[in-house]
This record gives sequence, structure tokens and C-alpha cells, in this order.
Amino acid sequence: MLNQIKTLAETLAPRLIEIRRHIHAHPELSGQEYQTAAYIAGVLSSCGLHVEEAVGKTGVVGELEGQGQDDRRLAIRTDMDALPIDECTNLDFASRKPGVMHACGHDIHSTLGLGTAMILSQLQEYLPGNVRFLFQPAEEIAQGAGWMVRDGAMRDVSNILGVHVFPSIPAQSIGIRYGALTAAADDLEIFIYGESGHGARPHEATDAIWIAAQIITTLQQAISRTQNPLRPIVLTFGQINGGRAPNVIADQVRLAGTVRSLHPETHENLPQWIEGIVASICGAYGAKYEVNYQRVVPSVQNDGLMTQLVEEAAKEAWGSDRVQRILEPSLGAEDFSLYLEHAPGSMFRLGVGMPGKTNYPLHHPAFEADEGAIVTGVVTLAYAAFKYFAS
Repeated sequence: MLNQIKTLAETLAPRLIEIRRHIHAHPELSGQEYQTAAYIAGVLSSCGLHVEEAVGKTGVVGELEGQGQDDRRLAIRTDMDALPIDECTNLDFASRKPGVMHACGHDIHSTLGLGTAMILSQLQEYLPGNVRFLFQPAEEIAQGAGWMVRDGAMRDVSNILGVHVFPSIPAQSIGIRYGALTAAADDLEIFIYGESGHGARPHEATDAIWIAAQIITTLQQAISRTQNPLRPIVLTFGQINGGRAPNVIADQVRLAGTVRSLHPETHENLPQWIEGIVASICGAYGAKYEVNYQRVVPSVQNDGLMTQLVEEAAKEAWGSDRVQRILEPSLGAEDFSLYLEHAPGSMFRLGVGMPGKTNYPLHHPAFEADEGAIVTGVVTLAYAAFKYFAS
């Protein structure tokens, strides 16, 4: 079966590159993937899959029914949205939309999903069970997975696989990570309410800016002194707004930021821990406060058996020298984690790094990917699907 999959993938390679370049040249922002979704639905329909559109607003679901007796359903998730970035790659197929770019590789992800569907549809008579392809919108704003789950995309799914390109891994190599792959990401907003006054008489006012500074400093220091250093936390305030004039003490300040963590217990306790510090400081200086803590996505925790499945499939397909264990998790976030609340699964990294060139990171306006990795990803996913139903 592996040889058949490889042969089909090599035959399809020119078409897959054509698909990738079309999607790359026509990027769409999160929640606006209408043309991308229609294009993907058309390709899936041409392969004989049952297609459902507008799942999770602009998402697409393709169903491939196996011909055997295995009633399990394996989901394969890829994402479709682009970023609000001006592309500066000078590629022939660069974005035709000013200010919008596939700078995170979702054009390749969508192509991987389509390529895997093409191959498995041609081998459908040998497929013992069912495969559901999820083409997800709005990953970049961490909402699309939730939309699709609410629309039933995970109904009857037994297990799920995902993939994400990685420029720091050489092209045509696979990165495997057991356990935590990405961090939980939460949004934090803090309002400090003081009392305005003359800038020359601070003792007659309650300075919200000064109190906000105490909160920022104390929270950063408290991470290193009160939290387990083996369970990392990153707290970043990206916005501070407050004050009315240079000589008027501010009566209100808004802080907004992001909180990243890896350990589930740490993630659970963060809202109470943060509010406790804010309450203590505001209480000491006579200010009032409001803390809005919003959980966005949990950490991606790769299932051991599903990760082993991908690792074994990749090693059989490409050899051990092209499969590497990722030693450290990323503090970036991925809403693939929301699917894992409904079925065990695993996400792997697909190397797209180009030898002899500067490999810009994800979300960079000059990010490029080696297209030779597309066949690697498609073969790995398709073969993993067959191995899944053989287990």
C-alpha cells in the first residue's frame, strides 16, 4: 500500500503544486474564506467525496466512506485562512490581495488535505473505515475549530490527525512531539480605576498609571518567584491605554495582553492567581479594578498512540533519518486542541525549510516554503490513515 500511495503522490505532485499556488495567490482572512472554501469543495466533489459546505461559517467537510467493516471514523484537519500581512516574497504566485498573505502555510495545509483526499479516494476500495476531511476557517483568530465543533464536525469521529508546516525543520522531514505540542493561550484585560487629580499634587489623587505599573511589574516578578519554573508561563501585555493630559493624574487605565502556559493545572489556576495579585495591589493603594480573563484555546496535548502511529508511518515511508523528535513544545497556540477535547489525536510538524536560503519564520512577510514537502506530507497522512485502520 505504501508504494501505491507514493506512486499516486508523485503522479499528483504537479497538480498539488498548482493547487497550492492558486490558494497562495488568492488568500482570504479569517472568517472570509468563501472563495477558498468553494475551490476546495469543488476539488473534493471531483474526487467523489460527499461534501458539506458552510460548516463552522466558511468551513468545508468532505466524507470518504470506507469499503470495509471498520466503523471508526478518522478525521484529518487542515486550515484555510491567511494573515493581514503584505507579502514581500517576489514569488510568481505571490498574493494578489494587498495586505493579505498566506504567511503561516495554510495554503500548503489545505493542499495536503486535498492531496490526501485524492489519494485515499483512488484507494477507496482498500480503505477499511471512514475518513472525514475538515477544512477549517479562522485558525489565526483561534475561533474556527470551535465553530466547526459546534456545527457537528466532530460527531462520530474516533480519532483525529493534524499537521503544521515548520520552516526550522528541513523540507521533506517530519517532526514528532509526544505530549504538549503548543501552549494554552488566554486573553487578559485589566481595568484599574483610580481618582483623577492635579499632576503636581499626587497625594490628593489615586494614580491609575502608577498602580498599573506596579501590577505589570509584580505579575512578571511573581511568575519567577511563586510559579513552578518547570511549568512555564508567559504573560505579555501588548496594550496600555490611559490618561487624559500630561499634567493630569490618570483615573483609569486598561491593560490588555496574552497569557501562555503548558501545564493543564497551571492553566486552570491562572485566573485566580492573577486576580489575587491585582486585588492586593489595588487594595493597598485605594483603587478599584476589573479583571476579564478569557480562555481562548487549551494546550495541544498529543495522544501517545496517535503520535506513535504518525511516527511509525513516517519512518516506514521516509526512513528514520527524516523523522525527528521535537524536544521542546511551542508557546504558540493552535485551536486544533479544541478537537482533542472530543477525540484523541495528534498534530505533527512538516518541514518546509529550504537549504542554502534564509528560512524566515511563520508570520513573516518573506516566509517561503519548499514545495517538495507537499508530497512528504500527503504520503505521511495517507499512509497513517491506512495504518490506523490496520491497528
